Amino acid sequence: MEHILTAEHVTKTIKKKELLKDISIKLPGGKIYGFVGENGSGKTMLFRTLSGLIRPTSGTVLLDGQDIHRSHPPVKIGVIIENSAMWPDLTGMENLLYLSSLNRYISRDEVREQLVRVGLDPENRLPVRKYSLGMKQRLIVAQAVMEKPDFLFLDEPTNAIDKDGVVIIRRIIEEEARRGAVVLMASHVSQDVSDLCAEVYFMEEGRCTKLEGTKAAS
Repeated sequence: MEHILTAEHVTKTIKKKELLKDISIKLPGGKIYGFVGENGSGKTMLFRTLSGLIRPTSGTVLLDGQDIHRSHPPVKIGVIIENSAMWPDLTGMENLLYLSSLNRYISRDEVREQLVRVGLDPENRLPVRKYSLGMKQRLIVAQAVMEKPDFLFLDEPTNAIDKDGVVIIRRIIEEEARRGAVVLMASHVSQDVSDLCAEVYFMEEGRCTKLEGTKAAS
């Protein structure tokens, strides 16, 4: 089954301010879609709305043909949104084990595999509050991808990560797309967008426009 995300005339208004303006997009799985724009342009609000965290004021978001805000479709979603956080007094492994217990999609061994995948040690007893910013970001990436999501929303996924870590995270993002996921990525890092994204959308004052002539990622 090919996964597909469809937004139909999505608008979001808060305190009489229109933050998303009549956005309609259709994104099939197996590709990485880049979203660029200045701070406050609407990227994060769009990701919150498309992932089901916030209801649109009007319009519809369909994941595999079902309205995410009404029918709770049986799809798996992974999310990194600004200011994502973990429980500071737990280890990285303990954080992911707790999160994995909510849906019970994956085993303890699979949780360990995802920590190794992002370059973290599952046996590290350091609490997350003592992690470096880069380690915290790797952990946040691990929680987003660990359950093999059908739809993956990544807001600045390489933020605060060192050069070696960026290579790892980029590879993971590509792997998730090859697996068939619909991958949406917002990034201020132009190389992330140019190297990874098959299509790029420009956000400005709540409007979303596809940039023509986008070169498909190999």
